Amino acid sequence: MGSSREEARGSAAPSGLVSVVRLPHSWFILCTSSELGHKPLARTLQGSPLVLFRTAEGKPAALADRCPHRNVPLSLGRVVNGQLQCGYHGWRFDASGQCRAVPGLIGEPEAKSRCAAWHATREQEGFVWVYSTPGVEPAHEPYRFPLLDTPGYSTVRRTLRAGGSLHALLENTLDVPHTSFLHGGLFRTEKQRHEIDVVVRRGAQQVEAEYIGEPRPEGLVGRLLAPGGGVLQHFDRFLMPSIAQVEYRLGADSHLMVTSAMTPAEDWDTWVYAVVTFRLPLPHWLIKPFITPVALHIFKQDARILERQTETIRRFGSETFASTEVDVLGPSILRLMRQAGREQPPGSLEVQETRLKMQV
Repeated sequence: MGSSREEARGSAAPSGLVSVVRLPHSWFILCTSSELGHKPLARTLQGSPLVLFRTAEGKPAALADRCPHRNVPLSLGRVVNGQLQCGYHGWRFDASGQCRAVPGLIGEPEAKSRCAAWHATREQEGFVWVYSTPGVEPAHEPYRFPLLDTPGYSTVRRTLRAGGSLHALLENTLDVPHTSFLHGGLFRTEKQRHEIDVVVRRGAQQVEAEYIGEPRPEGLVGRLLAPGGGVLQHFDRFLMPSIAQVEYRLGADSHLMVTSAMTPAEDWDTWVYAVVTFRLPLPHWLIKPFITPVALHIFKQDARILERQTETIRRFGSETFASTEVDVLGPSILRLMRQAGREQPPGSLEVQETRLKMQV
């Protein structure tokens, strides 16, 4: 396995900032369905200001948040008959960015120079997804969250935000070693360690780690997942372009799936749309109020350390990565992201499998 620096090196990488990646032809969540009402909603995707609104049919639309007339944010305007009206001179745009009205103009408003850049959108499972490349119809559809309608499962959703790069948040979510230290007592502890096997499977669009022989973690979350103890089935997965998934199973009764769809607003500012789906032997009405505060506490710990990481990178003006084999997924995630950032075709469809041992 090459180092993160070697895997990231290329023309798309900003000098000294090897983990900063901007992904074309990718779907990202920009808001929940409930956030997009009758008013325009300003959002930023990979540094590009966008405005979201609903058409007369209630479908979401996304345009560049700049009126082509005089550079005023379209998000300052309002929605009129399903079209977005600029608040400065009243120009109106439809979901395709076509200018449909220029108040005071005698003649047709639909000149090409008057169009606003548009982005494809999809609304599904309570989220509004936006395609990162403007002006094209996507060849594939957004990710679908697993188990949402499966009988016997309950779901908790949260929207979170942290001051770190997309890669930093993805790796943090799927990183096992830091849980004994940053989250000591919640997942694992530093004192009691067990040697386990890890199987890493790398594909063209995803990478997965399976942790074999892992005893139930002794922390609070482990006792909740498996009150009677036992050996876990534990999978960590990354799916292009920005999905981090953690899955725990213990027997037939306990199953926890945490799926996080991440959206890079800026290079060092990332939204996390987390969906926690679970089936546990305890009553779900008892578990749900407990999951939210514990998860938020864990996320705040991660967010603080990621913000300090970002501050350090900015002070030094560069990043350094000295990885070992227990940095199981981070380098592979970065390699896949860099390939997509350069618009290189995916690698071999054949899954490559490697094995290693580590202590947890």
